[in-house]
Parts: sequence; C-alpha cells; structure tokens
Amino acid sequence: MAEPRSSNDIEVFGAAPRFHVVRADDRDLRPWMMEGKLCPLLAQHKIAHVGIMEAGRPFEIIRNNQGGTFMLACFSGEGLVLSEGRWTRIRSGEACLQPPFVANAIKVDGPDIWKFAWVRYHEDREQLPILSSNSPVSGKFHAEPLRSAIIGLHEEASAGASPSAMHHWTELIHHYVVSFAQPHRGDSRLWRVWQAVEADLKHPWTLHELAGIACVSEEHLRRISKKELGRSPMKHLTYLRFQRAMRLLSDTDDKIEVIAHEVGFENPFTFSNTFKQWFGWRPSEHRGRKPSATS
Repeated sequence: MAEPRSSNDIEVFGAAPRFHVVRADDRDLRPWMMEGKLCPLLAQHKIAHVGIMEAGRPFEIIRNNQGGTFMLACFSGEGLVLSEGRWTRIRSGEACLQPPFVANAIKVDGPDIWKFAWVRYHEDREQLPILSSNSPVSGKFHAEPLRSAIIGLHEEASAGASPSAMHHWTELIHHYVVSFAQPHRGDSRLWRVWQAVEADLKHPWTLHELAGIACVSEEHLRRISKKELGRSPMKHLTYLRFQRAMRLLSDTDDKIEVIAHEVGFENPFTFSNTFKQWFGWRPSEHRGRKPSATS
C-alpha cells in the first residue's frame, strides 16, 4: 500500500534536478521515486529510501505528516529546512534531523545548487524513532562518507545486486545516521547483554539468561530493548546471528551447515528458512549471487 499523502503536500522541482534514489520497496508511487533502484535490505533498519539530490531554485518539498525520521546532510551549497516551526539554513558540512508525524519541508532559496544526501525512515507511532532527547536538530556533520555509502549502494543495486555488498552499504548508511542522531545512545545493561551474546552466538540463549546478564526482569529487558533497538531481545539475538552469518558467507568458504551451527542454529534447514524470511533469499543464494560483469 502506498504511504498516505495529504492534498496539501507540495513538490516543486523547477529546473530538472539531478538525483539518485534507492528504495526499500515500491510503495512510494511518486514518479521520480519510482525511478529509484530497489534494495529490500534497507527495510532491516526500517529505512524507506535514501538518495543524493542536486537541486536549484525553485525547489521545495512539503510533507504535512511525514511518516518517519528524515536526515539531510549537505555537502555543497545551502538550503532551508523547516524544523520545529521555523526555517533553519543548512550549509555544507552540516546535517539536520526532522522528526516523524509533523509538518516537514525543505527548499532552495538562493542562486546556488544545493547538494545533499538524505535518509528517510518509515516508523509507526508505537515505535521509538531514531531521534531521542539527545538528538541534535542540526549540527556539524561530514557528509562525504554518507554520500559515498549511498552512491555505493545505488551502484550495486544498479549493476551487480550482490546481497553481501548491499548489506555492507546499508549497514554503513544506518551507522552514519545513528552516529549523528544518537551521540549518547546505549543502555549499559544492554551493552553487557550483547557483548556476552556476540562472544558466544552458538549458545542456545534464552530470554531468562539474557535478563540475568542485564540484572533486570524479562519484561524490563523487553522494554529497554524495544526502546533502544526497536526490536525484542530475542529478535535482536536473531539479528546478531544473521549479521555474523552474512560475514561468514561473504568471507569464508565454510559449508552452510557449519555456519548455521556457528551462529546458533542446530538445524541448517531452519537456518536457511529463517534467513530467507529475513532477507528474501537463502544463504546459498547470498553466497552465489556475485556482481555481474558490466563495463
């Protein structure tokens, strides 16, 4: 289903802008968005789409009820972002965060071309957004690494579509957003839990054991995990196991059953089926899909 839009939403592109878009799915039916490449792995971090934009005046986008956190990082020129009811100028070397479920807008008001990277999340009202009380509304940010990661993902989605490569680009993009949005992110109790888990992923962890490491009740561990990570402790355990599995599939020639055991799955068929549910393809396909030779 396409994301609902208000009749008061505005898109003015003026002289044709240059842009590259990668989207998690085909729900957004705007023509310029539908030209974007697809990378379903973005949805693992609840990212709806990412991109690079080069736009000149007149350029304006207004969303009256944006459905997810939006990060914009400028690497050349300058433009205006509507934040907390007022327009804030974002220049090269700066980034800003726009929260979900409020009126958000961006526009070019000067003679120069505004060049920026963006990452747009898709969130619901029951989920803690990427932003927190520690998140800056705007601030200094070196946009080049984020820009490069988005370009890398776009190139991979355009050509080879290697799951391993797209996974790494997606992780980098999310990392750069989180490093800006959550400079003090992290509950020390959760840190202890995941440090222990990552040291022994093959162990058959239970929620009771994880709560014991954190020295909290099972229900409290569920609450702080959902708040900090957006997922339950057991779902995050599966996430960590598949992160390790992705690396082993990419970096080793180990058999699938060996990797399954290494990350805590006794049954390789369960591992393969669960992997497919998460990523859309099986471990053997992840390893077998290589970038195509293109000139």
